[in-house]
Amino acid sequence: MEVKIADPSDIESTLRLHYRYQIDSINEADKKDGFVTTPFTEAQLDALIARENGLFVAKENGEVVGYAMAASWTFWSVWPMFARMIEGLPELSYNGRALSVDNSFQYGPICIDKCLRGHGVLENIFQLVKSTMGKRYPVLITFVNKNNPRSHAAHTRKLGLDVINKFEFNANHYYEMACEIHA
Repeated sequence: MEVKIADPSDIESTLRLHYRYQIDSINEADKKDGFVTTPFTEAQLDALIARENGLFVAKENGEVVGYAMAASWTFWSVWPMFARMIEGLPELSYNGRALSVDNSFQYGPICIDKCLRGHGVLENIFQLVKSTMGKRYPVLITFVNKNNPRSHAAHTRKLGLDVINKFEFNANHYYEMACEIHA
């Protein structure tokens, strides 16, 4: 399995995986095992790659089987959910550090094909995110829908993220999580 920073040739395969697990298109029976909420377009992923180098993928037989996105708050600010998180940053701290758009970045969404969950794919992608984004930011921030216990467990137990806040957006409830990044 290859884990790498994505290039434009990975976009189509990433979108196929994303569509299978996105909340609006996921098979209903699969929701209990995790889902992603934010829809993305080819142009948005292209911008994520070009401007942020922020799409990380795991590939098997030429197909994307897992991905994570990570970028500056400036990149994410056009989405209302992330704009809401940016507004709340000044009220948060982590390990004694006041959080800001300058010392943290948004990690996620993350998606792993269900046939490869529990096989270290998440951890391998996460290490690449940390080593890449840690050169620019000391703190990683993400959120998980409270209706997605599998993702919550993966981020707290497997990846060691800490819940730093709980918030509501569009009638959904979320855990906001953080971890220190050491490049």
